[in-house]
Amino acid sequence: YEDDDEEDKPGKDSGCTAVMALLVNNKLYVANAGDSRCVVSVGGKAHDMSKDHKPEDEIELKRICKAGGRVSSDGRVNGGLNLSRALGDHNYKKNKDLPNTEQMITALPDVTVLDITPDNNNFIVLACDGIWNSLSSQEVVDFILERINKPDVKLSSICEELFEQCLAPNTLSDGTGCDNMTCIIVKLKPNQKRSRTDDKEDDSEGGECKKHKSDSIEPESVH
Repeated sequence: YEDDDEEDKPGKDSGCTAVMALLVNNKLYVANAGDSRCVVSVGGKAHDMSKDHKPEDEIELKRICKAGGRVSSDGRVNGGLNLSRALGDHNYKKNKDLPNTEQMITALPDVTVLDITPDNNNFIVLACDGIWNSLSSQEVVDFILERINKPDVKLSSICEELFEQCLAPNTLSDGTGCDNMTCIIVKLKPNQKRSRTDDKEDDSEGGECKKHKSDSIEPESVH
């Protein structure tokens, strides 16, 4: 965005976070850039699969300052963004002497891998900070656990209830519960013998996944 024509393009100041999950056999791969988050419920306990990227974190602060930026006392980069990794936000990526991964704001994701064993309580939650600013990872897991095994429950309905739970009653508070909210729940069903009929009747609503097997739940980070 150095040319005058580019400066006038819509969305030049826009940006977004990203959190993605890929399930392959018994491996869950999660990539995260920003402060959206992925959480896995294992036996009712929340396992964070991503770390929120915040400007005040040591590794993030060092990169921001090296790129010519500063972090204010309220954790904002140059008085603006309150996160340190994102797609877009090109005004924070203009240092010609540095590669993309070393700009004030970078889109470089952290990647985490987890071996999982699906059972009746196992599920994955991916959500933006509008959820996590209101509830902790464990609180979200507890909220979903109370509902996910009820007969005929729709995962989309649980998401809607979660939004209502996080929504502020008004805009007079500190802003918590006033942000936009996005959430995906992926239910992992127990490993079981399958027929061709089962495969045809799989319901993909809400991201339900089946047939996965593993023995460990210890996460490892990939750098």
